[in-house]
Amino acid sequence: MIALVIDFVVCFVIYAAFFFGNPWASTIIFFGEQVVLIALTGSGFGHVLLGLRVVKVDGTYAGWWRPIIRTFFLILTVPPLIWDSDQRGLHDVFAGTVLVRR
Repeated sequence: MIALVIDFVVCFVIYAAFFFGNPWASTIIFFGEQVVLIALTGSGFGHVLLGLRVVKVDGTYAGWWRPIIRTFFLILTVPPLIWDSDQRGLHDVFAGTVLVRR
């Protein structure tokens, strides 16, 4: 949750500086930041600061489509609030990803 708050703060700063008043800008910025950074580095800003990364369930590189699915469901808000028996949010379950320590 702390990593998510950090990512929201970073996105809000960009939104406030350049796109304030556009109702969809903050969501698009968050989506872009999450997809690009997770696909390229395995981590968003908050993940990096907390020493976390997103990988496939088998521990390998998540690729491009998994971060897209994961972030889409993360934006919907409800899936991250529901966990499975492994303590993974539904956004991770649907994307086939898991959050691990670096």
